[in-house]
Amino acid sequence: MKRKPSAASAKALFVVALAAAVLVSAVLAPVAYDYGSSAQSDGTVSVITISGTVSATTVDGISEDLREARTNESVKAVVLKVDSGGGAVAPSERLYLEVLRTAEQMPVVASVQGTGASGAYYGMLPADEIFVLSSTQIGSVGVIGSGGSVPYPDSVIRTGPDKAQPTTDQRERTVESLKRQFVGRVMEHRGENITLSREEVAYARTYLGPEAVQNGYADRIGALPTAIDHAAELAGMENYDVARQEPPSSLGLIFLASQTDNGTKIYKQSAQTNGLVPVTEPLMVDEIAHHDPGVTANASA
Repeated sequence: MKRKPSAASAKALFVVALAAAVLVSAVLAPVAYDYGSSAQSDGTVSVITISGTVSATTVDGISEDLREARTNESVKAVVLKVDSGGGAVAPSERLYLEVLRTAEQMPVVASVQGTGASGAYYGMLPADEIFVLSSTQIGSVGVIGSGGSVPYPDSVIRTGPDKAQPTTDQRERTVESLKRQFVGRVMEHRGENITLSREEVAYARTYLGPEAVQNGYADRIGALPTAIDHAAELAGMENYDVARQEPPSSLGLIFLASQTDNGTKIYKQSAQTNGLVPVTEPLMVDEIAHHDPGVTANASA
């Protein structure tokens, strides 16, 4: 005679099923988009995360989130949830342009968590206001670039002496030009608030939250919910929904960064050792593409 399932076993089965559902939701949630508004809502504040190293891959995802916000009629404001020490120059420039495009269509507010520096700070400059915590590190307005040159063997044929081999002077001019652009955009977007001179901004210091508010790098001390409320206020919304866009985990690039007692340590490829070497964090890096003299079958412009 079969025994009927007890209430306890049925409850245990329900708990297991619920746990499995929660696990699946946790995996799928970072890439889910839910802009549905309640009947009483005036619209939605989209919270978009900028975290980790600013790279081409991360900016691709952030750009898609910003595009979704711009094209969805229910989204009336965007909050950038920032915790990043920067990254490469080109992705940082793309991030800046995407945020600028969004800020031209709706209110954008940045909420900086642990760090908002270098390329990440560059990217959030078009925001209407920047909120920080007392423990936030913000600033580092500058560029790190590779210098020097490595002689090519006689077997390598180049169409010009500087092809794939810029001189140290050329690299210095490039990095200086990028620095001027970065500093110029800081002064353009924050100039009315910043109490520092252009030269002091170019020192590339980072500042704690209260000092950043005092010198104009940021606007207010406040946590993420305060930034969300302010974004809704700028958009004229009293009753609003919140949609949180969390980036998916990037397992393929984890070897490029490691957590230490002092924060995140970023590594780059070294042409001299053919391995990874640490660079200063936070940073915005202007890299030289690696060139293998042994590859001669193909040419590129």
